[in-house]
Amino acid sequence: MLKRIGLLLVAFPVAIFLVTLAVANRHDVQLVLDPFRPENPVISVGLPFYVYLFGALFLGIIAGGTAVWLGQSHWRRTARARSHEARRWQSEADRLARERDASVAAGGGAPPKQLAAVGH
Repeated sequence: MLKRIGLLLVAFPVAIFLVTLAVANRHDVQLVLDPFRPENPVISVGLPFYVYLFGALFLGIIAGGTAVWLGQSHWRRTARARSHEARRWQSEADRLARERDASVAAGGGAPPKQLAAVGH
């Protein structure tokens, strides 16, 4: 509940700021994509200025998120390897426990012989 209140205390002022920014910058701006003839462009787009601002913000968020995700690939790879290793050791421990229980249930009474260290 406290987290939701904190989110609302941050989200509402940010939303009000973005709406104010959009209203203040709603005039059309021509984006010219022809560097050789800017006075008579072949490719140009006319949109309200806030669309360019929000587009740049969105592209920055996407580019930053992608860069962070790519930068953390080493840690994700390590986590996958360690998770696989932990599952392997857990299955080995389960197998040994089943063998021990089967030996005790069979009336062997004596503990199972020690296994030699498994080489890597």
